[in-house]
Amino acid sequence: MEPVIIVLIILVVLVFIALIKTIQVIPQASAAIVERFGRYTRTLNAGLNIVVPFIDTIRNRIDLREQVVPFPPQPVITQDNLVVNIDTVIYYQVTDARAATYEVASYIQAIEQLTVTTLRNIIGGMDLERTLTSREEINAALRGVLDEATGKWGIRVNRVELKAIEPPTSIQDSMEKQMRADRDKRAAILQAEGVRQSEILRAEGEKQSQILRAEGEAKAAALRAEGEAQAVRTVFEAIHAGDPDQKLLSYQYLQMLPKIAEGDANKLWIVPSEIGDALKGLSGAMGNFGGLGGGSGSGSGNGGASVPAQERREKPTID
Repeated sequence: MEPVIIVLIILVVLVFIALIKTIQVIPQASAAIVERFGRYTRTLNAGLNIVVPFIDTIRNRIDLREQVVPFPPQPVITQDNLVVNIDTVIYYQVTDARAATYEVASYIQAIEQLTVTTLRNIIGGMDLERTLTSREEINAALRGVLDEATGKWGIRVNRVELKAIEPPTSIQDSMEKQMRADRDKRAAILQAEGVRQSEILRAEGEKQSQILRAEGEAKAAALRAEGEAQAVRTVFEAIHAGDPDQKLLSYQYLQMLPKIAEGDANKLWIVPSEIGDALKGLSGAMGNFGGLGGGSGSGSGNGGASVPAQERREKPTID
């Protein structure tokens, strides 16, 4: 009985192992290459798959998701014979599991070596300054070459990025000095521009202030002249309405002479010829007032002081 039990146990174990090898579960976004007696048979997709145990074997399981592979820095010589270290990152995806398995031995290593050689060809035709400022151009050229070469491997290169471009230390020091000098130059230019703009604005403000001050003074002078003209017109109308005689006009004329002489601008003023007549009229009036107060007995037979013929004048007519 014991040999039979042992045989049954062995059969159960073999059946269990066969079931395990027959049922293959492939995860999502993955693929498996099946070989039968060492020859490619089919590609297993995601889900539950059945294979022939002990005949079919799983050669390779491939992840179909997009992969990110960073490559170590690679020394590259530029057109002006300077060595720069360039770090690259490749974003790729396997589109054909069979081609990725049988067309190339190691597609990761192949992509890395192809990236290095392509970078040396591209950077070798550029100088250092263009290399530092042409990342997009380098990425586009590198991606085009990789797409063309890796297409037959069942690989699609989605993106190629340059992580860093490191020039030599001496070049970095020179670039830092140049950048510092450029920043100082721009700062000096901006400061000079600010001072110039400030002077322009200040001069413009002074110009506007002088213009406004002159306009104010002109308006004030015009208003002052208009007021004086109105005052003269009012005085003239009042005199005309009062119908004054020659003596009153002479007295008012003498009172206005000091006002005419006032002011800094009146350095020289001319006395009109009519002032003599005014003074004569005023002295005659004062003489008449004195004769009336001095006594009436000294007069002639006319009963009072006689008035000279030249002092008999008619009242002036004011138009």
